[in-house]
Amino acid sequence: MAQPESLAELLNGRRAAVDASLPAVGFVAGWLVFGESIWAGAIAAVVSAIGVSWWRLRKGDKPRAVLIGLFLVCVAALIALYTGKAEDFFLLQLLSNAASALAWIISIVIRWPLLGLVVGTVLGQRTRWRRDPALLRAYSRGSWVWVMQYVIRVAVFLPLYQAGWTEALAAARLGLSGPLIAGCLAVSWWVIRRSLPADHPGLRHPVVDDPVQKAAS
Repeated sequence: MAQPESLAELLNGRRAAVDASLPAVGFVAGWLVFGESIWAGAIAAVVSAIGVSWWRLRKGDKPRAVLIGLFLVCVAALIALYTGKAEDFFLLQLLSNAASALAWIISIVIRWPLLGLVVGTVLGQRTRWRRDPALLRAYSRGSWVWVMQYVIRVAVFLPLYQAGWTEALAAARLGLSGPLIAGCLAVSWWVIRRSLPADHPGLRHPVVDDPVQKAAS
């Protein structure tokens, strides 16, 4: 099998994960500094998110993805303000991780693994990879690693949320963002490589029975 760039290089997930955790740290910092004021925490979180958005736009990230991240921080802040509970700033994160785990499981079961869809989109292949049985199998196995990532987050976040431990939630958010994403990228890449035959040309070159290519050859 050819040795292309790793998933970490393709998806650039580690930096995005670290950036996404900064508003949560900002929320808890503002909340603590101003006497457990949810308003202060919410303002600090939104300001942090705006700063991260500006930085990511300067680095060339797509405006749509950046604005979605900013919007989600604003929604999380509004939830905490509405309920009056600081830990509810992390409710959206908890629910999104549970929903993500379910979505990834469903995608594997129906043989449309999300890891394949994401990587295929990044590589400009659309769904061509799906006509390669070896790649389909490899992406399905690699997707289970991502399922475990979300399950781990839910298993950690849920008891902390139920206990109302806001500081611990922020620490968990930070600890389970960059490091966990890095580990997930590394392990899923290892699983994909182990799943593909030794003579497979790699992720960029799906082995498919393409009538157009046959006619041209």
